Amino acid sequence: MDEALNSWLKEHQIEYKLHTHPAVFTVDEARIHCGFIPGMHCKNLFIKNVKGTEYYLVTLPSTKRLDFKKLQKLLSSSLLKFASEEELQKYLGLDIGAVSPLGLVNDTQKKVIYVIDKAVWGAEIMSFHPNVNTESVELTKENFHNMIKFTGNRFLVLEI
Repeated sequence: MDEALNSWLKEHQIEYKLHTHPAVFTVDEARIHCGFIPGMHCKNLFIKNVKGTEYYLVTLPSTKRLDFKKLQKLLSSSLLKFASEEELQKYLGLDIGAVSPLGLVNDTQKKVIYVIDKAVWGAEIMSFHPNVNTESVELTKENFHNMIKFTGNRFLVLEI
């Protein structure tokens, strides 16, 4: 975890447990290398509307598949698609494979809307990459909720 993120978490009194593991780029790789980490394992997708006027970071359980059409209806959005690697870097300061809600800390413009599946929001413990794919942070529900509120980004809890 980089020092800026570590400092932000400390400043906001977000407690976490840090786990190191080999680099993982997919849910299947995470199952192999991160299975020892307690709690709900999540996947994070950075998407946008086709016009490029709205950006969403979507977090759902790693075992769940995102239904783009359903999410589009829930958001009353135009067609949704994956954002580019350049947009991921521009808005969240992240590389592919390291997408995480902790990237919202880098969104100084508060351009990204955070969409959280209800199952993740309600989980007692969950884990995410701390903006690098060689580590994972384990967060309690309370610390996760506080972290999201402290980012200042608009967020929605939905049954995705």
